[in-house]
Amino acid sequence: MQDYYYKVVIEAQREGGFTAYVPTLPGCVSEGENYQETVDNITEALELYLETLKERKQRIKPDNIRFSEICVSL
Repeated sequence: MQDYYYKVVIEAQREGGFTAYVPTLPGCVSEGENYQETVDNITEALELYLETLKERKQRIKPDNIRFSEICVSL
């Protein structure tokens, strides 16, 4: 068994709840009513995404996302 690490973006939604996605893996998206539910759901989505790639003998791309915090003064 191999461990895979991916950065996940979790965003609060105006209408309530959260949306999460994995930038490196297009289409790997989930949502939840609260933060923890969203983390649980995106974890499950990520596992299913990678399992599907593995079953189809497709390449599992490594995470290639870098985050930077940038300050802009106006």
